[in-house]
Amino acid sequence: MNRKKLVVIGNGMAPGRVLDTLHQLAPDRYEITIFNAEPRVNYDRIMLSPVLSGEKSFEDIIIHDDAWYAEHGITLHKGKRAEEIDRTAKIVIAADGTQAAYDKLIIATGSSPFIIPVPGKDLEGVLSYRDLDDVDKMLAYAEKGGRAVIIGGGLLGLEAAVGLKMRGMDVTVIHLAPTLMERQLDQAAGYLLQKAFTDRGIDVITKANTHEILGKDGKVAGIRLDDGTEIEAAIVVMAVGIRPSTDLAKAAGLDTGRGIKVGDDMRTSDPEIFALGECVEHRGMCYGLVAPLYEMASVIADRLTGGSSEY
Repeated sequence: MNRKKLVVIGNGMAPGRVLDTLHQLAPDRYEITIFNAEPRVNYDRIMLSPVLSGEKSFEDIIIHDDAWYAEHGITLHKGKRAEEIDRTAKIVIAADGTQAAYDKLIIATGSSPFIIPVPGKDLEGVLSYRDLDDVDKMLAYAEKGGRAVIIGGGLLGLEAAVGLKMRGMDVTVIHLAPTLMERQLDQAAGYLLQKAFTDRGIDVITKANTHEILGKDGKVAGIRLDDGTEIEAAIVVMAVGIRPSTDLAKAAGLDTGRGIKVGDDMRTSDPEIFALGECVEHRGMCYGLVAPLYEMASVIADRLTGGSSEY
């Protein structure tokens, strides 16, 4: 049987679910190649916070280990970021020149953290919180101690605050809104959450806007708020939101808006290319929760095996 070539750009939880389902439905239909910008196998990003706090190790959160890829005959290019999609030749090209031809392509480039455009944002010690590399950087700083300032009082920022506190750092959370997690909680619940954090020794400053990140010798030294308040800091972690990663798709000439535009069949404007995950825009919506991303994955797996599922 002459197998078709399936190339996947990205190796997060959503494309991992596509492959799991695909191997259940039609294990021998495709020859699969994955380009992963991270230098590792697939893991559960939801469980990064327990890794940061020390409750779990990276090995505990792996979804597909090296043996899984070998068992299923999948070529995984670790640490090779896809840089170009040649839609005419139907080839994906990585930054180091590695190439793979495709009959069908899945783009799952995820999202990028939003970095507040304030003076000092490029100083050493200004971190985001999206993947294991970010966790490793935070852990390296935590070993040295000092204060961590977390910009953003949403779920991710609060998880970072707790993890770094458990690692022995002093922690201050800076949040623009009057209460924490204002999108999920009403004012009373937000107040109770703040009290729970302060009871754990984590400082919380609400209705606060970062004016500048202060530096010394190219490294973070603190932050200054709009009201002039200055807080010393060894690191500053920005957790203020994400943006779909669409640059690769846009450069390839695919239709994009906030995200990569897809139809109900999860196809992009090129019928041979699917997209899923946080990089996707479907009917004007972009999603960051696991449940809708797994539903997208099921649709794509079904479509790749001749089905007619819709998202």
